[in-house]
Amino acid sequence: MAKIILVVDDERHIVRLVEVNLTRAGYEVVSAYDGVEALEKIEENIPDMIVLDVMMPRMDGFEVLKKLQADPKYKDIPVIMLTAKAQDADIFKGWQSGVSSYLTKPFNPKELLVFVERIFQSMDEPPPSDDEGSKVWDV
Repeated sequence: MAKIILVVDDERHIVRLVEVNLTRAGYEVVSAYDGVEALEKIEENIPDMIVLDVMMPRMDGFEVLKKLQADPKYKDIPVIMLTAKAQDADIFKGWQSGVSSYLTKPFNPKELLVFVERIFQSMDEPPPSDDEGSKVWDV
């Protein structure tokens, strides 16, 4: 079964660009055009990942992220911020808020796909074991 990715952006052409590229890569894409709609879609069907813009009407991406982080049901959903907010302070705020990745517009759709695949890969990897044989450093 394909992983579900929620794409949230008030710019319809950005949503469409991301949607086409993720669909071609085998993902199922659900779209929302502001933060309030995003939260409604998340309640209907929890996605495996969210690609989230910051500057949107009704509720911005940071507020959406804050609400997700506060709810144990949603706090582990990986979020990629995809935004024009490229100032160091904005990027720091994104990382501090718990995003899995922060990508600024304009962006390369192939780069976004690499981020998506790496995040899913890291989620599928087993945690490192504490076995003696797996230690890298001998002291």
